[in-house]
Amino acid sequence: MLIVQVQVQVVADGVDAFIAATKANAAGSRQEPGVVRFDVMQERDDPSRFVLIEAYRDEQAAADHKLTAHYATWRDAVAALMAVPRSSVKYTDIDYPG
Repeated sequence: MLIVQVQVQVVADGVDAFIAATKANAAGSRQEPGVVRFDVMQERDDPSRFVLIEAYRDEQAAADHKLTAHYATWRDAVAALMAVPRSSVKYTDIDYPG
């Protein structure tokens, strides 16, 4: 399993638009056969900061995700909302039974 933790900081007046676009992307992502989880979290102390936790069955599922229409729509919609470029860290689940 591949887990990707994405850190996002959006401009203050872009929070609502980011949330709307990200909810739509998350809903579409959860329908993909290779997606195990797709969680979106907003920081309590700074509502302009978000973490996305994306869990994929394998590397191919993560690559397939980036080819979907909902991902492309999200990527294009949030590009101008970023206060800084998003960053990510990839993890391997060492206890995944799949």
